[in-house]
This record gives sequence, C-alpha cells and structure tokens, in this order.
Amino acid sequence: MSYLATQIDVSANFNQSSPVPWHSTFDPMAEFHDFDIRTLGECQIESPVLALEQSGPFEMHFVEDAERIVYDDRLPLSVYDSANPPPALELAGPRKMIHFRPETTRIGIVTCGGLCPGLNDVIRGLVMTAYYRYGVRSIHGFQYGYRGMVKGSEHEPIPLDPEMVSHIHENGGTILGASRGPQDADAIVDQLQAMGINVLFTVGGDGTLRGAMAISAALDRRGHECAIVGVPKTIDNDVKFIDQSFGFETAYSEAVESIFSAHMEAEGAYNGIGLVKLMGRHSGFIACHAAMAASHVNFVLIPEVPFQLEGERGLLNMLRKRLQARQHAVIVVSEGAGQDLFPESEVEFDKSGNRKLLDIGEFLQRRMRKYFTEIEMEHTVKYIDPSYIIRSVPTRPPDSVYCWRLAQNAVHAAMCGKTEMVVGSWHGRLVHVPMKMSISERKQVDPSGDLWLSVLESTGQPSMWE
Repeated sequence: MSYLATQIDVSANFNQSSPVPWHSTFDPMAEFHDFDIRTLGECQIESPVLALEQSGPFEMHFVEDAERIVYDDRLPLSVYDSANPPPALELAGPRKMIHFRPETTRIGIVTCGGLCPGLNDVIRGLVMTAYYRYGVRSIHGFQYGYRGMVKGSEHEPIPLDPEMVSHIHENGGTILGASRGPQDADAIVDQLQAMGINVLFTVGGDGTLRGAMAISAALDRRGHECAIVGVPKTIDNDVKFIDQSFGFETAYSEAVESIFSAHMEAEGAYNGIGLVKLMGRHSGFIACHAAMAASHVNFVLIPEVPFQLEGERGLLNMLRKRLQARQHAVIVVSEGAGQDLFPESEVEFDKSGNRKLLDIGEFLQRRMRKYFTEIEMEHTVKYIDPSYIIRSVPTRPPDSVYCWRLAQNAVHAAMCGKTEMVVGSWHGRLVHVPMKMSISERKQVDPSGDLWLSVLESTGQPSMWE
C-alpha cells in the first residue's frame, strides 16, 4: 500500500502538551485550510454507473467521501516509530554535500531500446546540468545502446559538450542512436574502467534497467566505483512507481491527429470504419488517453481487458449495431491487445527476450471485412498505423519541461553517489526509485479503476466482451 493511502490523524500530533519534532520546513497545520465539500443532502438513489460493474467481471472502484489525498505529501519519518517507518520514496533534488569531485568526474550516457519523444531533450539536460551546474568537463555518449559500450566496439564514444547538444532537443530521435538486446556486462565494465567512467546515465526501459543492474553488479565485483542512474524511457508509460514517463504526453497527443483522420475517413464513407493501432505492448495507456482526447472513438481495445470477436456482445456484432445506428465507427487498438486470438505456433521472440507482437490491426481489418462480407453488409475499413511517426517526433512543450527536470535531478542524484536508481515523478513530485522496484512489475491500466471507467463513459462500449 502506498504511504499516501495510510490514514493519519495529523491534528493529534499537534497537541501542545506533547509536541512532535516535525521537520522545520514541514508544518501542515501552519495554515488552516477548510477542504470540506458542501452537499445538498443525503444520497439515496442508486447510481447508473453500477450497471457497468454488474455487466462485467471487474469490480468497479467507487469512491467514498472519507477517502482523502494528503494535502502536503512530504511525510517526515519523525511522525512514525523509527523501527517501523512508512513506505516512502526519497525526494529528488540537489544536496548540500556531494560524493564526486566534479573536476575528476567522467560521465557516460547511453540510450537504449526503441525511439521515444524526448531522448535528445534528456541527453541535452544531462550534459547542460553536469557541465554548467557542477563543472564536469568529461562527458561521453555511447553509440547504439549497450552494444556501443562493449570494449573494442566499432562504435567509438562521442565527446559531448554544451555546444554539441545545444539544438538537439529540436529534433526527434537520439543523437547517440539506440539498440535492443543484451551485452556482456563484464565487457562493458572493461570499457568503463578503461575510460575512467564513474557516473553512467542509462536512458531506457525495463530491459535497459536490468542491464544497468547487471553492469552495477559487475562493477562491484571489480571494485570500480561508478554511480548508475537511470532515466526511465517507455513510450507505453508502463514503469511502476512513476506517474508518467517522458514522451508519453507527446505520444498520445500525436496519436490524436491519427484518430481525427480515421474519424474523417469513417464519416466520409457509408458504413465506414476507421481503425487505428497505437503503441502499448502490455499497457493501454496511450490508447486510453488518445481516445478520450479525440472523443470520436467508439471502441478501445487494450491488453488489460480481453475481448472476443464473436457472440452477441463480441466486437463484430457490437460494431454492426453501431454502423446500423450511425453509419460510421472508430476503433483504437493497442498493439498488444488481442494477442490471445493468434495461435501459439506463430509466436516469436526478439533479441531482448520479449514476445514479438503479431499485427492485431491487420488481423482485425481482415476479420471485419470477412464478417461484413458474409452478412452482405456494405462497409469500408481504413486501417492507420502511425506508430513509427509518433515515436520519432520532437517533444511537445510539457514533455520538454519534464525531460529537463528529470535530467537535472538525475545529475543531482549521481553526483551524490546515489546508484542503482531511477528518477521520476510520483504524485507530482520528483523522486528517487530503486531500479529493482521500478522493474518489479509493470504498470497497467486497472480495469476497475477510474481511467478505464472514463474510457467506457467516453466511448459507450460495453465493459466486457462475452
């Protein structure tokens, strides 16, 4: 359970006869705020929203008036028994004292995995902060992910300075290149030792973070001191204990444009169907946010909620009813949705050990055409896959700000000697998260949570498929 969910009687800690030694900068009672909400009377009528819960297999989360969010999310450990501290994430930010001497610090930066909006922003932020704020003059970027970190690689490290990175945030992609697949950790440590690297920033997803932990373990075996700090990169927004990953807001914002196009194509033809496939291997956050932002979507299909094609409440029949009523429909599907509809004999794996996804978009397009042809119903299906376009665009301004703040705080943490950690936002605050926790499980859309409820209310689709 998150420490924010812990119920605390704050006022009890301010009894004048037994004061609590709160941190001098933390005083939630210093200013009184009346957050009580006026209500017009007792609620006695059953909500129609209950129908969603009753028609589906997931228990809908209904909010009680007694549920609250702590006004100030800073929780000094002094309010707890020191032997039983609350679960809490370390706050990010510069410290008064640091571990590494800037004049002798040598920094390495590597970007791994697929492209994502914001990679260049993060690289630039790391270089600028290390150079100007701390005075570090030795900064190198490793090319093409971990493969460029192996000693003897054909890809030489690139010296980085403010002049070189001054305009890179205006472009998508990464100036360092990226790659997938594991490399030998000891061979990477050979390179780090040869270059005297004592701070390494890894920008990538769960595979990258696992690789970073393997490198850290190899460094420990060699006795080579090197702080390893991650900036989690996942366009799917599926890193645990982080509110939002960089590039996510840009990704779903760009996806909205494709949904608008699909809507126009669908409306422009009798019984037109606009089908848009978006990123999301295991988590449907992009599909959910883009669909709600566009507000023209009738069906959202995500990995977390299995769906069926056939049957009275199957997708094909529900789509038929939609076309009969409105003569057009828009469907948004995550790339990882519906993979159970494919035979196991077709399953393959990539170099990182991830299951290769089969194209659910093309599959749905074929099945819809077959279905409507068999029932002799006129139709048109327009399939749009904007994935690679979305991955490679420059960041939108809010994401640019977020990337800059992540980079700044990653440098602050590394210069203090903090290691095997990532920096991210949690309840709106930048925090440090242990790498082992960030990869402990994948963040997914909760089928009984408020996000999916919002999607159901936006689309009008059924809460389950039979």
